[in-house]
Amino acid sequence: MAHALIVDDDSATREALAIIIAEEGLTVSVAGDLQEARYQILRSTPDVVFVDLQLPDGSGPDLFGDLDPRSGVVFVVITGHATVESAVDALKAGATDYLVKPIDLQRVIAILDRLPRTGDLKAEIGALRGELRRMGRFGSMVGSSQAMQVVYDQISRVAPTALSVMLVGTSGTGKEVAAQTIHQMSARRKREFIALNCGAISPKLIESEMFGHELGAFTGADRQHIGYFERASGGTLFLDEITEMPIELQVKLLRVLETGLFMRVGTAKELVTDVRLIAATNRDPEQAVQEGKLRLDLYHRLNVFPISLPPLRERGDDIELLAQSFLDELNARFNTRKHFPPAVRDMLRSYPWPGNVRELRNYVQRAHIMSRPESDSTAVVPMQISLSTPAASSTITIPFGMSLDEADKQLILATLEQCGGVKVRAAEVLGISLKTLYNRLVEYRIPEAIDDDGEPGAAEESDARNG
Repeated sequence: MAHALIVDDDSATREALAIIIAEEGLTVSVAGDLQEARYQILRSTPDVVFVDLQLPDGSGPDLFGDLDPRSGVVFVVITGHATVESAVDALKAGATDYLVKPIDLQRVIAILDRLPRTGDLKAEIGALRGELRRMGRFGSMVGSSQAMQVVYDQISRVAPTALSVMLVGTSGTGKEVAAQTIHQMSARRKREFIALNCGAISPKLIESEMFGHELGAFTGADRQHIGYFERASGGTLFLDEITEMPIELQVKLLRVLETGLFMRVGTAKELVTDVRLIAATNRDPEQAVQEGKLRLDLYHRLNVFPISLPPLRERGDDIELLAQSFLDELNARFNTRKHFPPAVRDMLRSYPWPGNVRELRNYVQRAHIMSRPESDSTAVVPMQISLSTPAASSTITIPFGMSLDEADKQLILATLEQCGGVKVRAAEVLGISLKTLYNRLVEYRIPEAIDDDGEPGAAEESDARNG
């Protein structure tokens, strides 16, 4: 039977927590200060420790050093302060989660539900690192370069904690698959992983998508809608392109992160959520703050544990490793045995890959499709067309009275034409992510949104197989 230790100088808090934890089937011991807590630890090593940040004889995190870090003991810090800055510091020091007074019953139960998996997570991460050494993989991420080793180490450290993570990297570097890997290696892995692209949803609808809405909350709200924060409770919510979230909504997001409370659109009733948040951007977040695209307070709340994903050109031999993994998939899919001829391998090594792993995957698809059916080697196809080829006209006319949505559409389509149909370049010119551009094209029902395999937005799914 699992054992819990509660360390708090407030007897009411100790008693309330003890009742909740005992009802969940754990044995419980209590202490009012560090000295008594150390005595209880000597009597029985706990599986989980709930400890107040401020105690009469020191700080709660001082207990971290009293237990072997390999034992898998879960530390949950408790704070009564209005902010959680000190709790975040404790998370960085080794705590797994935190509670804010007055303590929420459902949050305690959610933490206890995840208890049995913590030790297993460390073993699994160690096994994955062994797999990496053997096969050049880390879960579903592919690559063994030094740059990716740094990423793997950061994921290994942060995944078992409750820390928010900020993923930064240019389009196509694999931010969503990194977020999925963090989720899969966390104690939340049996719960939902939900991804939301903040730039792909109309600003008018994004609040409803995040928090949900009640029947009749606005025109067209013909039923109750459960939002992402409610659906992802107990799991992980991935907010891609966070800098494209409307600034007024960022205020509400910050409140949810600090209190765990939110309201559906159309009601004043507060709901509780227990979500681990991972955010991502293809921009420099500090520059986004300076430009007014990202609130400074939200940036600091999200940037607890930043991870930078390297561009493909900095990953050395990973390029060929990734290309071969994509070719292996195609061979299995189409029952072929094709390989890369020397000319293609030379091109793989020399090309700078501005579209990163996504562009590499698309190139391998083209090389496989263009090869002769009877040949055992892929075709030698040219790399991406020039990104500097100008279109015939560099201006568009927006007549008075045109809606913003239609003006948006005309600008996107004109820019795509100006860039010769190269979506990577068009997205850069427009200042949006490639994923956002694909989603807009699908919304406009434009054939440009169809990838080589004939599926809308399929290029966006490529990240799920790479690093």
